[in-house]
Amino acid sequence: MSTSRSSKMTGLLNHRLRLTLADTRTMSGQMLAFDKHMNLVLSDCEEFRTIKSKSSEAKQIKRSLGLVILRGECVVSISVDGPPPMQQRAKQTGGPGVARPAGRGMPVPVPGMPPVGLAGPVRGMGGPAASMMMPGPAIAAGPVSFARPHGMPGAPLGFRPPMPPPGFR
Repeated sequence: MSTSRSSKMTGLLNHRLRLTLADTRTMSGQMLAFDKHMNLVLSDCEEFRTIKSKSSEAKQIKRSLGLVILRGECVVSISVDGPPPMQQRAKQTGGPGVARPAGRGMPVPVPGMPPVGLAGPVRGMGGPAASMMMPGPAIAAGPVSFARPHGMPGAPLGFRPPMPPPGFR
């Protein structure tokens, strides 16, 4: 049975992890999220650096960072440092595949109706009034003559139209 990398990572959500980075730093924190590039979001993160001094012993420096976003390209190894906190375990509901509204201030659209803002023009805003768009009664008029009216001269006597250019037919 093979499991995908994302399902293994999903199992580690909210666990306390210890990460080794490409520059030999070590990070320890609770994993909140990850993506397809293995970028990680850690909370309550602490950084550990080992500094070798010119004297014999190496010193380990601890620094508290808080909320950290790590680029997946930098992560060399991941190990589990501890389970999720107890209050987190009780609160967890759902998991991958459970849909919940995002809550971005937009109302949920009613099935069969267009989403808000895409329903069409609002009455009274731009465009002609509805009464102007209604077809009116057909206007019956007599035939119109396009003949030259009296008193308008035609072509002068002896006038010939110009010759077409050579090669034109």
